[in-house]
Amino acid sequence: IRVECDGKLLTGRDVAVAALLGAEEFGFSTGPLITLGCIMMRVCHMNTCPVGVATQDPELRKKFCGRPEYVINFFRFVAEELRQIMAELGFRTIDEMVGHRELLDVREAVENWKAKGLDFSKILYQPATDPSTPLRCTEKQSDDLADSFDHELIRQAKPALERGERVVIHAQIRNIHRTVGAMLSHEISKRYGERGLPDDRITVHATGSAGQSFGGFSAKGITFRVTGDANDYFGKGLSGAKLIIRPPEDATFIAEENILIGNVAFYGATRGEAYIRGLAGERFCVRNSGVHAVVEGIGDHGCEYMTGGSVIVLGPTGRNFAAGMSGGVAYVYDEAGDFIENRCNSEMVDFDPLTKDDVAFLCERLEKHLEYTESAVARRLLHNWQNAVKKFVKVIPVDYKRALQRIADEKRTGE
Repeated sequence: IRVECDGKLLTGRDVAVAALLGAEEFGFSTGPLITLGCIMMRVCHMNTCPVGVATQDPELRKKFCGRPEYVINFFRFVAEELRQIMAELGFRTIDEMVGHRELLDVREAVENWKAKGLDFSKILYQPATDPSTPLRCTEKQSDDLADSFDHELIRQAKPALERGERVVIHAQIRNIHRTVGAMLSHEISKRYGERGLPDDRITVHATGSAGQSFGGFSAKGITFRVTGDANDYFGKGLSGAKLIIRPPEDATFIAEENILIGNVAFYGATRGEAYIRGLAGERFCVRNSGVHAVVEGIGDHGCEYMTGGSVIVLGPTGRNFAAGMSGGVAYVYDEAGDFIENRCNSEMVDFDPLTKDDVAFLCERLEKHLEYTESAVARRLLHNWQNAVKKFVKVIPVDYKRALQRIADEKRTGE
């Protein structure tokens, strides 16, 4: 394309911008100036966006003057410029371009001290291949859902799905079985919506090593009892189910001293319960917004960005606990007495004394943990409860506590 405006030659990118912003952007005498997007005011969270993008205010939204035609024009000109570049390189299609590393330029002299001396030869290395070997994707990737473990769970759970009967399923699991429970939960959601099934209507006794995202997005009415261990993202997006995991009875290791589930357990979980007899990896309950979990120890960054629910840690925690935590409550058994000083990020949280309701809640959850997992830790703490409860630290976000207090005040005054 060769486009001239007021005697000035425009490149393809300039033409695209001119189509969006008008000729005045380039110092020309004609054409409207239109602001289509963000101008970096950094007030996105205040509902005062001056260009009408990050706001729900109808008056401010009127200021957004974009039209679909502008986007169409922009991408048309971008495509034309791409065709120019491809023609210079000798290609007619994008598929032909894939894999031609020899056409990439690398700047040899980089002045920035961080990038100076970087060697990209390993990244840009192209192994010798047969000319007939394609350098791009030519086959559709198999989703492998036909062999999903959930198909068998759905088959055995039909009495519960169709007639609401109680079902107990026994299964062997392997770490190749991922997101177990998600497809089963889809079947529940199709029939019963968000309310799901009554508690424990489908109970799955699973033995072995669970793969990634075991119990992911599992709906209310499902109870998974796992004897073994699990990989990362255990309970990811949990949506009402109950997850229980413990080591085998003949295990030669001490549960509370060994990691039983991987990192980022209960990421983004919204509802449900969880009882873990053993330690969890890092980022336990990150972005948890409603699950009530009991665990016997965790790694770094526990309860990161948590917004709801509760977490009870019956053992050690890693560093940076509660970073970005804005909701929910955590109870940490601080036997060493150094949790607040050395392992918790106190930027957004307070450490409050336990109330009678807190003590009752803790006792109830520990009794369930003992019942479901036969936890030696829960048994020991409950046996010496009067002394053990004194070592629990209550972690509660400052703003969340303020909101709870306001709700309580409004209820009390009848407002």
